[in-house]
Amino acid sequence: MTLDGKQKTLAMTVAAVVVMGSLAWASVPFYNWFCKVTGFGGTTLVSDTGSDVVLDRVMTVRFDGSLERGMPWEFKPVVRLMDLKIGETGLAYYEAYNPTDRVIAGTASYNVAPFSAGGYFTKIDCFCFTMQVLQPGERVQMPVTFYVDPEIVNDPEAKYLQQITLSYTFHETDLPEDYKAEGQKEQASNLQINQDPSLNEG
Repeated sequence: MTLDGKQKTLAMTVAAVVVMGSLAWASVPFYNWFCKVTGFGGTTLVSDTGSDVVLDRVMTVRFDGSLERGMPWEFKPVVRLMDLKIGETGLAYYEAYNPTDRVIAGTASYNVAPFSAGGYFTKIDCFCFTMQVLQPGERVQMPVTFYVDPEIVNDPEAKYLQQITLSYTFHETDLPEDYKAEGQKEQASNLQINQDPSLNEG
């Protein structure tokens, strides 16, 4: 059976959704890398510097935070809404808190809504670029530096947007080896103290 143009496009779209869904489930870091390079699914782009052009037009950026099921952290944006000019560099913070009695590592996946804005929302620096490790009871504020690319006003789909939503989801990940080794030493020390009560004296 030969597929016509529309059928080929539909088949390729379905295949892309299935493949990317599988990648997202199997590897959050790889999925983030793919989307960051291509802008797929409303994922933001990355730049080393800010924009050379700042427009008079103002864009509202909404910040959202969530957790993967089973991730015991608390996570939220410090400020929910921010107004800034298109091309202007913005700085926002998210707060994370580890309420447990164990060290937990997390990695953040992210996207932008609507999807048409993903290729124009550009990050300069972000906590989501690296793994975050929180000690028991630790609370931190994590920055993200960004701007909305002025080229958005030339996009037929995105040029009328007045609000963009930046969303993060934190996923629990395996601790780095140095943290694992430190935890094992602490457990061994606690076990020795429990077995020899005299070590608690004095």
